[in-house]
Amino acid sequence: MSDEVYDGAVGIDLGTTYSCVANYDGNNVEIIANEQGSFTTPSFVSFTAEERLIGEAAKNQAAMNPANTVFDVKRLIGRRFDDPTVKKDIESWPFKIVDNAGSPMVQVEYLGETKTFSPQEISSMVLLKMKEVAETKLGKKVAKAVVTVPAYFNDNQRQATKDAGAIAGLNVLRIINEPTAAAIAYGLGSGKSDKERNVLIYDLGGGTFDVSLLHIQGGVFTVKATAGDTHLGGQDFDTNLL
Repeated sequence: MSDEVYDGAVGIDLGTTYSCVANYDGNNVEIIANEQGSFTTPSFVSFTAEERLIGEAAKNQAAMNPANTVFDVKRLIGRRFDDPTVKKDIESWPFKIVDNAGSPMVQVEYLGETKTFSPQEISSMVLLKMKEVAETKLGKKVAKAVVTVPAYFNDNQRQATKDAGAIAGLNVLRIINEPTAAAIAYGLGSGKSDKERNVLIYDLGGGTFDVSLLHIQGGVFTVKATAGDTHLGGQDFDTNLL
């Protein structure tokens, strides 16, 4: 990779269970594959006595190193330790969450020491991985990004996500809602038609569920209504089934 900095911004979907990164070349959006050839990367970070693993390698550690393999951190970011949903999640996670002045912190054994990390720091590790995936493809350093979040994320959660980007060395130009991002992709494919359309978008992920009604006309997107649950997704289906 050269020292040249990529002029544009990449788009990153920082998901509860999986994340992905894409770039837009002026004509098409390209989802960038990771080193395994997959277009999505597990949002897992694992800590061992020798190293830190992110993505697929980290997820593979979940069974043998559960106490030090962190996932679902999107359910912690921007929340308080005494949040009822955080309390409920802590009961089901194999890794340890501790209270630091009201903020939840992940506690792990790393390099032979007990370490604590904020949700922003863990998220930054996943964002850094996605940044590296993009840099490998583009052959340039990536400095700017647009990151998506659930439509129902509050201001604290949005700012914490932006902070995670900064820790990863990214200038987060904008935080946009996941359903809006889907609508923009839909609009790119249909061109700047003057035809008036109302589009209902469902975004069911691993940890969140959003529904947005968007009005599209002449390339302009207007969110008319939104609803959702930041704690309803595939993980919850699995938990209730088991």
